[in-house]
Amino acid sequence: MVRSACLCVLAVVTLLAAAAPAAARLHDPEALPEVRIHDLPYGDVLFYYYQGKDFEAATRLLAYEHWQGLPHHDADARLLLGGLYLSLGMYDRADSSFEELLTSDVPTGVRDRAWLYLGQALYSRGQYAEAERDLTRISERMSPELEPQKELLLANVWMREGRFDRAAQLLGNWRGSQQGWTAYARLNLGIALVRQGRVAEAAPVLTTVGTMYALAPEMLALKDRANLALGLAYLRVGQPAQAREVLDRVRLDGPFSGEALLGAGWADAAGGNYRAALTPWLALRGRGASDESVQEANLTVPYAFYELKAPGQAARYYRTALHSYDEESARIDSAIARIRGGSLLAQLLARESDSATSGDVGNDPLDDDALPDRLRYGWFWQLGSVPDDPESHYLYTVFAGSDFQEGLRNYRDLKLMGRMLGEWSTSMDAFQEMIAARRRAYAERLPRVEALLTSGKLNTLQQQRAALAGRLEQVSRTRDVAALATPDQAALWARVQRDQGKLAHDPDTPAYMRLRERLALVKGVLLYQMDQEFAARSWSERKELRNLDLGLARAQQRWTQLDTGQQALPIETGDFAGRVGGLQQRIGALQVRLAAAQTAQSRALAELAVHDLEQQKRRLQGYRVQAQFALATLYDQAAHSGTGGKTSSGAPRPAASPGLPQS
Repeated sequence: MVRSACLCVLAVVTLLAAAAPAAARLHDPEALPEVRIHDLPYGDVLFYYYQGKDFEAATRLLAYEHWQGLPHHDADARLLLGGLYLSLGMYDRADSSFEELLTSDVPTGVRDRAWLYLGQALYSRGQYAEAERDLTRISERMSPELEPQKELLLANVWMREGRFDRAAQLLGNWRGSQQGWTAYARLNLGIALVRQGRVAEAAPVLTTVGTMYALAPEMLALKDRANLALGLAYLRVGQPAQAREVLDRVRLDGPFSGEALLGAGWADAAGGNYRAALTPWLALRGRGASDESVQEANLTVPYAFYELKAPGQAARYYRTALHSYDEESARIDSAIARIRGGSLLAQLLARESDSATSGDVGNDPLDDDALPDRLRYGWFWQLGSVPDDPESHYLYTVFAGSDFQEGLRNYRDLKLMGRMLGEWSTSMDAFQEMIAARRRAYAERLPRVEALLTSGKLNTLQQQRAALAGRLEQVSRTRDVAALATPDQAALWARVQRDQGKLAHDPDTPAYMRLRERLALVKGVLLYQMDQEFAARSWSERKELRNLDLGLARAQQRWTQLDTGQQALPIETGDFAGRVGGLQQRIGALQVRLAAAQTAQSRALAELAVHDLEQQKRRLQGYRVQAQFALATLYDQAAHSGTGGKTSSGAPRPAASPGLPQS
């Protein structure tokens, strides 16, 4: 349910970020209008977001905000960034972003849903005061699907803070349609009533949960939990018969069977039926010695034999208990040593990386085919399995706790950040190589560039263009049609001119006269053709001249750019090198800080696990003291049995303290 809520909050945040709030208020307050992307960078961010690449989306979003590339989506971008902060486990930043942006401009239903999901995130982190603050920000009654979830979560917060009266009052009026939420609500209500000492009121509530029809493993475990809670409550108020009846409903293969067997034995013992009490207690002793219920059963079994007037068997079981406690203490000491040696976190995370090699993608943040970021780290990531080593068997409770889970997420995120910084550092090295290659290319091409810039070729071309323009103007002014003749016409015109010069020196005989007439006809026809085509050819020549001007203009522009680039490139390359060098220093500093934070987080998690193991060891020591005292009492009684003396009233009763399951 937590993961589905996580996915919902990001969906809501994305809709919020894609909304036009002012327009939404004119329509359905629960609906969001269609939106158009006006800034291309914002579309780029959403492209990565919808692929589930939250880290990449957040990085680009921060970069575009720095470059002021989102003028039309400023508020939307900040709201989306708040959702990404939440996805990546940065709760404080997400909360401050939502507090700033979830104003009256945002549709009421969407705003309330965002506060609900943020409250769920904070509750899962163990920040109960902050979760209550966000849940109480919900201004109106929510939809039938969400209102029960809100009330149940708020009641859980109050129970965690010890305000059972208020939680019971809220849950007493709770109404829900889904079986799962209803069962959880009734269980929590029953536990709240029991903790107030109102067992009679809690009994029908917990009985409803404990006798409901269920097939799903989660619901079956919930039934066991309710029956265990009610059975232990009956034991505390001195009603062993009712306790035994309720505890018999707990499954023998369920997660609460150990506590139920222990409680069932105490229910029989409370009625003086120690022989019946031995049945569940002896069954419990055959289980793993690391179970707290089994450890306590090591005391209750010999106690029952003593009460059954079997001191020999009682003494034997007490000696077995002492041996078991000594072995468990030694194993706990070994586990503490391994944890302080740093093996715990390495093994926990090694299991996650092993799943990647076995075909499960999603564990490598640098793998494009991996699962979405929100399922790989940050808030959404959860420890899938624990290693099968000695310390793990003592730490299931610690592993399931919110403090350890949150710390392990942070530690894993630090490891992933270290890998990312390593990749970025490699990228900086590549950038330095690119800059060096650019400098070498510049040095190789500089002589050719300088030779070109000093050659004056562009000026020569411009002078030639000016000469062509002057010649065309003169041809147009004098209407020199022969100047624009085609090559064939020009060759024919040159022949006519040459032949005309020759005929001018020949005698005026009839034959030459006919030749002169024929040549004059050819010349006239040729002049007529060139004159008819002169205007079109003149326009074509002027067009070519304009094209030449455009080419020269482009050449001049490139010439200027080449000259400017020659002067600017060394400066730009130096700037890039400086920026890359600065980034390398920042990455190096971050890597140092990250290594320190990783070491501190590893030490904190190790101490958290060690603290729990030390508590277990102290509990074992307490059990051992009880067993030693009881055994000494039996020996003392046996030593004085021949004289009829009695130095003790009997074997001490084990300090049974059946606990009530947490909500």
